[in-house]
Amino acid sequence: MTLVSLRTLLDAAQAGKYAIGAFNCNNMEVVQAIVAAAEEARSPVILQASQGAIKYAGLDYIVSMVKAAAAKATVPMALHLDHGTDFNTIMACIRAGFTSVMFDGSKYEKEENIARTKEIVKIAHAVGVSVEGEIGKIGGVEDDIAVDERDAMLTPVPDAIEFYEATGVDALAMSFGTAHGPYKLPPKLDLDRIAAVHQKTGAPLVMHGGSGVPEEDVRKGIELGIRKVNIDTELRQAFLAEVRRQLAERPDELDPRKIFAPAREVLKEHIKEKMRLFGCAGKA
Repeated sequence: MTLVSLRTLLDAAQAGKYAIGAFNCNNMEVVQAIVAAAEEARSPVILQASQGAIKYAGLDYIVSMVKAAAAKATVPMALHLDHGTDFNTIMACIRAGFTSVMFDGSKYEKEENIARTKEIVKIAHAVGVSVEGEIGKIGGVEDDIAVDERDAMLTPVPDAIEFYEATGVDALAMSFGTAHGPYKLPPKLDLDRIAAVHQKTGAPLVMHGGSGVPEEDVRKGIELGIRKVNIDTELRQAFLAEVRRQLAERPDELDPRKIFAPAREVLKEHIKEKMRLFGCAGKA
């Protein structure tokens, strides 16, 4: 199956009132775990790469790995740029075969964010690529993007509505109480804010910082309009915990495959649980 656009997946999620997991990938084992989980759960899936992942693995390597997986896959998959802040990187991702890009213009004032996002949307839509936009600052740390929690203000509902209607983005990210990275305390989601924006616009909303959000809050968010849930931190934690366990049990092991293969299996099962939680399992 060839890669599909994010919009294709979101339209189905909107109709079915479920969310699709967007899982960050940095290396081969993580890509394999995500795709194997999607196949076994019969779930559509979004594989996403951040600018940091692209710097680490290389754009060509990431695209080649995902395309190789998609060629053998029997479930719909999208390849998405997560938190793209650099215009040239976004254009490079579109040219390389990403089927969706996020432009994160949250550092700009609203009017400039709208103008820059509209430009990206115009270019991307012309070649069938979907766009996720962000209004308001989401707290925590995402690779080379850091936002102090004190400055992570919740997005005003009128701003979110104006941004969505003015830009024509396919998915809307806004600040409603989640944060990137590990939570020090359980997050407090502003569910009323999610409901207000979705009811007014019908926008497919994105939950950034989905790792560590209580399951009940995730379910409520999906009921109110969340259609994409980003998971990265939990993937790293699950994978590395098993790597550490394997190394502790076999300190003399010299074959990295024997360390990474069990970690890949643990990660696959963790992702399948997320797919069941999001309601996308069985939808492919």
